[in-house]
Amino acid sequence: MTRAAKAGTFYFLCVFAAGFVLGTIRVLMLVPAIGEWPANLIELPIILTVCWLACGWAIRRYAVDPAVAPRATMGAIAFGLLMLAELALATLLLGESIGEYGARLIAPLGLLGLAGQFCFALFPLWRLR
Repeated sequence: MTRAAKAGTFYFLCVFAAGFVLGTIRVLMLVPAIGEWPANLIELPIILTVCWLACGWAIRRYAVDPAVAPRATMGAIAFGLLMLAELALATLLLGESIGEYGARLIAPLGLLGLAGQFCFALFPLWRLR
């Protein structure tokens, strides 16, 4: 496994763990208190900050080359793993069909989350020096 692949996997694991904790807090505490949109708008900058920090940590830990190809590989692997993990959670834990999961992704609130996920995927490239 290349350094970029290892870094992408590590980056995904860090962010997925943090997202699982933050998502649980959002769903169980914030959404009932303030609604879905405000809860998501509060969570998004927090998780993006976590992503940025985890990305830098992964790059340093695995000494990912400061070139476009390795950084794009890192981001693509992390993004692919994240989407697969979210699909697995949606279908196995929430009982959604793949179609329901896809429909939720293209709803306005889902697009907000998807935009955050694209930022997550692009952070390794944005951190080029």
